[in-house]
Amino acid sequence: MSSCPALLASTRALLTCDIFCTVIDNFGDAGVCWRLARQLANEYGWRVRLFIDELTTLARLAPGLDVGRERQVLAGVAIEHWHQSPFAEPGAAALSIADVVIEAFACDLPASYLAAMARHSSRVAWINLEYLSSEDWVTNFHLRASPHPRHALTKTFFFPGLGAHTGGVLRERDLDSQRRAFVESAAERAGWWAALGLPRPDPAATVVSLFCYENPVLDALLEQWRDATDPLVLLVPQGAISGSVARFFGHPVGPRAFAAGTSASAGALSAHALPFTDQHGYDRLLWSADINFVRGEDSFVRAQWARKPFVWHIYPQADDAHLPKLDAALAHIGSALEPRARDALTRFWHTWNGNPTHGLPDWQNFIQHRQAFATRAHAWADELATVGDLAGHLAAFVQNTLK
Repeated sequence: MSSCPALLASTRALLTCDIFCTVIDNFGDAGVCWRLARQLANEYGWRVRLFIDELTTLARLAPGLDVGRERQVLAGVAIEHWHQSPFAEPGAAALSIADVVIEAFACDLPASYLAAMARHSSRVAWINLEYLSSEDWVTNFHLRASPHPRHALTKTFFFPGLGAHTGGVLRERDLDSQRRAFVESAAERAGWWAALGLPRPDPAATVVSLFCYENPVLDALLEQWRDATDPLVLLVPQGAISGSVARFFGHPVGPRAFAAGTSASAGALSAHALPFTDQHGYDRLLWSADINFVRGEDSFVRAQWARKPFVWHIYPQADDAHLPKLDAALAHIGSALEPRARDALTRFWHTWNGNPTHGLPDWQNFIQHRQAFATRAHAWADELATVGDLAGHLAAFVQNTLK
């Protein structure tokens, strides 16, 4: 499916789009919807409204958002606080219905909005944006239609993915040029460290960014970094593991544990707590590190575009249901590695994700393949780009649906 801008020219500045998002997975749901909303507005000229139920979460990712306002416009996107009252008022029958309605991650549309869609005089492209998955079954369900049981409406399932015949993943058109400009500019890189109040790391040190869910094997990994021969600089965005890192270094544990600006050292390990950053700043963190630990969906995708080796902490599910999804991603990302490097990558990802059959993380076994991982990271980003961009695929599908 083509996402050529010329093909979509006839729809630019004409289509309206409503995106509905409920925040479940911390920043992941909000992050994906915010990126998609901005890209559809700024690259495709759509008039986009984002309905989201937690403005405080979105505000962490979107500087300038006023959490006290019910409606506002930011970065070309109209943002509305989604709660029941606006959709339960007597005037709900006169709701403004968009040309494109995106139900993010099966969040369920308000009943009054759904009824208004059914009465709408023009056809509506109704899309259920699913979570990213690399499993083979995704290609069979991507773009599958689902008629509504009561209304004359059809919803289409849209699956992000890492392979052909999926929706692809989000990537702004200028993302790689931004990355190259940053990594090729000594002044920009130095300015990034200076803005954090940190010295440039020793060239001999490995710089690691650590963004993950709480993890019972974290202490084992911190111990290996501490006891290693080579220096390691750890950058920890303030969040779920701040208390664990504070405890490891013997710092007080509490609401402000290992808060932004805190630093600690032990053996070969130096750790620095970073403030929570917006999406623009997080990309620069990924570009500045040598190895990135990421979590969930949004940072997982950005790590791939960063073209650096990374370790994924997938959202954990009951009965280890997340492990097959982890293997599916490894099949794409690690497929071209030679066997020893592929085995090291697989083992490390599985231990980091709590697979008891693999024991504890073995950093030395992992890092000895660093160059192979770095080479593969560049090649994989090029391969992923050939799948196509999620926003572009979505825009092309809408054009074909509404023409």
